[in-house]
Amino acid sequence: MTYRVKLLVVLVCALAILFIGDTVRSALDTISRLDVVEAERDRWQRPSDVVQAMGLRPGDVVVDLGCGSGYFTWKLSSSVGEGGRVIAEDIRSLPLGFLWVRTVLRRERNVTIVHGEPDDPHLPARANAVLVANTYHEFTDSRSVLVHVRQALVPGGKLAVVDRKPNSTDVGSPDNSSHEISADHVEEELRQANFEIVRRQDDFIEKDPDNETWWLLVARKP
Repeated sequence: MTYRVKLLVVLVCALAILFIGDTVRSALDTISRLDVVEAERDRWQRPSDVVQAMGLRPGDVVVDLGCGSGYFTWKLSSSVGEGGRVIAEDIRSLPLGFLWVRTVLRRERNVTIVHGEPDDPHLPARANAVLVANTYHEFTDSRSVLVHVRQALVPGGKLAVVDRKPNSTDVGSPDNSSHEISADHVEEELRQANFEIVRRQDDFIEKDPDNETWWLLVARKP
């Protein structure tokens, strides 16, 4: 190997190390910011009330459908305990990557990460509960997703949906309508998918930091 080749190899290795180092630092910085954002979210999201509505017990299997970077994943993990299992599903690779890193850093051993598809979340059978928080409005094929959710749930298993309701000033606005959905619409789809509605709270969160109202629906598989 000539001197120039050796020098080139050293430079490439050095650049690779610098790139990896910058990437790791950037990832850790993002994770640190996520922790701050989630601490702020704790003040208004009512996460403990959401989890309580699902009736979870230690040892249960629960799905965080559309988990993002894991805000609710951690809440569900502590609720089902070491003997339980949290299936954290999302169709986006980047949030799942951050979730994986956070899971390793937190040494969460009862979390399984699943990369789903828009019409099939690839859920395992025998789930006791499924949570869809701030995600239902993102579904492009909600009927297909609900079929898979129902198949995954045990008889009597619960599906909890939390989302923002449309503001009267946003009706017809393309900038906001895609991020909101009415409880009436979701309830109708849940009934069509053969779920029983066991709880509905239209003003579950009366006002978030953006002055939006959130509703809560809890359904049951017969």
